[in-house]
Formats: sequence, structure tokens, C-alpha cells
Amino acid sequence: MDRDDVTWHGYWPAAPTPFTAEGAVDEAALRALVRLYAEQGVHGVLMNGSTGEWFSQTPDERRRVAEIAVSELSGRIPVVIGVSAYTAAEAADLARHAAAAGADGVLATPPPYVHPGPEEILAFYREVSSATDLPFMVYNWPRGVAADISAHPGLVRRLADLENVVAIKDSTGDWLRMLATVEAVSDQVRVFGSFLHRRGLAVLLGLGGDGNIDGGGIGAPFAVPYYEAVAAADAVTARGWADRYTALSGRLINPDYSAVYGTPIAQLKAAMRLLGQPGGHVRPPLLPIEDPATLEAIAAILRDAGLTGDAR
Repeated sequence: MDRDDVTWHGYWPAAPTPFTAEGAVDEAALRALVRLYAEQGVHGVLMNGSTGEWFSQTPDERRRVAEIAVSELSGRIPVVIGVSAYTAAEAADLARHAAAAGADGVLATPPPYVHPGPEEILAFYREVSSATDLPFMVYNWPRGVAADISAHPGLVRRLADLENVVAIKDSTGDWLRMLATVEAVSDQVRVFGSFLHRRGLAVLLGLGGDGNIDGGGIGAPFAVPYYEAVAAADAVTARGWADRYTALSGRLINPDYSAVYGTPIAQLKAAMRLLGQPGGHVRPPLLPIEDPATLEAIAAILRDAGLTGDAR
């Protein structure tokens, strides 16, 4: 497989998993959430990624989340299922379930916590990506897993050469390293990275790159038309949407992908609640943001961005 075997592009939310106040997966809210994404016109969706709190779900819950997303969105937009796990065997088992459920692809980070070296990263991806015939997305997420694929010369190219790998999501936090990934492999696989700003627009129009996968998707009202303008090579319109997106995201997310107000997922779900979106509650070990002053600071940012409770 290569980049031409999929049509993956544009703006994708990495969906949160809504939980009830008691900690159960809120299936009704999850269905409402993925329907909202479809209504917003996003170009794909990632389930059970970091934003989906995969780390606090049981394997059965992760499977159920995947099944719900596929049942709601199949045939409308691509649904890629995150299968990150501590071992290749666990990740491969989740990948096989995703394939059986009808997902369009799977994604995984390197195994968290263990600080694998380049040969270990390659062996992990060789096993997990070959567990099914689904298109596979490699996810470089050093902030979350303490391993940076882009720090190892040549590794991204070796991963792109694996049979089922068709895309790389590069969230290194080092923009120049992300650009190096684009240069190295965008002719072979799709690259999702940090492109939702004027510099990113120049890269998309000149060097390459395919899209953003963005935690939660509250920027969809700006990011979806941005990528539509990019597809039309309308740089003037795209710059306007990019400026609106960065005015929002720059006040909520730091350059290293940490959040300005609390932890990223707690901040996201607080913002979604303020917008009337079905993000649900966080699950321990995360804690909700409840401080009134903090919530008002987030609300002010949303108001300044022009977002309201019925934003679509």
C-alpha cells in the first residue's frame, strides 16, 4: 500500500470518549458526538486515540467505542481506530477487532513508557501493521509515549516502507522535525501534522502534507473550511480561516501540545461542555476542571473566537 490507496486528508478530530459522571462510557453521547462531527463536515475521525482516553478504558470498552463509531459513520467519512498498547500483541488484537468491525484503518503510537529504540519501534510496527489488511497510520507522539520517531535518522522512511503503512501522524512538537517528515515521506504516505496556520499553508501548497488530526475538534468551524480552501488552492481564503483557528488554539494549547488550563483532555471537555457539545466527563486519573475562574477564562476564549453553544 501507499498514499494513493487511501483518500485520507483534511481536518480530523481525535474524538474524546464521553463518560458519565459515574465513569461509564456514555454511548448515547458518543453517538451524538460522532454525528456532530459528520454534520460539521470533517474529513475523517480518529477514535480511541490519546484524546479518547484509551489508557483508562478496558479492552472491551475500546472495542465498543470502535463499534459505535463505525456503525454511525461507515460510508460517510473515514473512521480510523487507535490501537495503541504496551505490547504488539495487545495492539494487534485490537487491530483485528477494528477490521472485523468495519473500520477504515488503524493507528498506533510506539509502546508507551518503555522508551523503545529504533529497531524496537520498527519491530513493533512491523507486527501491528501486518496484523490485518487495513491501511495503517503510524503515530509519532513523543509527549505521550517518551519515544520520538523523528529523532532517529531514517526511521520514518523505514516505517513508511512497511507494507500496510499509508500515513504518518507526526506530533513531535518540533516543527522543523515535522517538516523533515514531510520532506522524507510525503511522496509515499500521507502526512498529518501541524499545518493549521500560515506557515503550514505555505508547506501544504509548496512542499506537501495532507491534514491535521486535532484533539477534540472544537476548531472544526475554522479548520474544515481552511482545508476546503487548501484543496481549491485558494490561499487568500485559507489564510483567513487559519488566522481564526490559530487565534483560538493559540490561547488554549501550548507549542508542546500541553494545555494552558489544566490537562489537555480536561480542558477540552470543559470547552465542549461550554459549547453544548457531548464531550462528557473525564475518567480518573484525570480530574474535571471545575474552578469558576478557569471555566470563565476558557469561556471568554470561546466567545472571542465567535463560537457559541450551538456552534456547528
